[in-house]
Amino acid sequence: MAFDDALLVHAAAIGAPVLRFYGWTEPAATFGYFQKIADIEAATPLRPLIRRPTGGGLVPHNADWTYSLIVPPAHPWYELRAEGSYERMHQWLQAAFARLGLATDLAPCCRKEIPGQCFAGYEKHDLLHLGRKLAGAAQRRNKLGLLIQGSIQPPPAGCTREDFWRAMIQAGEEFTGEVTTPFEPDGLLLAEAKKQAVARYETDAHNRRR
Repeated sequence: MAFDDALLVHAAAIGAPVLRFYGWTEPAATFGYFQKIADIEAATPLRPLIRRPTGGGLVPHNADWTYSLIVPPAHPWYELRAEGSYERMHQWLQAAFARLGLATDLAPCCRKEIPGQCFAGYEKHDLLHLGRKLAGAAQRRNKLGLLIQGSIQPPPAGCTREDFWRAMIQAGEEFTGEVTTPFEPDGLLLAEAKKQAVARYETDAHNRRR
């Protein structure tokens, strides 16, 4: 979470979208910036609980694949409204999974089975496989840029994490028309991430603020 925040802070200086893949070293759960911690504690036994910088609901991280996309404010994607941005992200995912032989659909509307839990039911433009939610995301937009954080769960059978990464990169180049190049964080970005971790995401004050 801290690294995504740091990428958002430096988005304009980076000057191009950054697609980041990451994982979890232990089971955990993240929850939306505006959610109440008491509701989250009652909804899941997973610990630790980390408040995301993005909105949305509770997302368990015990077997999923996670990614983030950071878009600078000068990029055309930044100009999209929230719904259009969400749809575009999942169209990209849909193209990636098509490369892996997995047919998916974008949800035409909503089905809320458990309010506040992202993967219990689905929202408009979530990615569905056989009628079940496969991928969802949450967004944050400010003057620094746009941050999208997404989760795929459960990962489709027969596909590896590396297969997914490769398909996302290949589909992204076709879908966005932009050439993908490796990104190496510099010292300023790493320092910002450490600062965000210590000041916010590692503290009860931040995670329990509501």
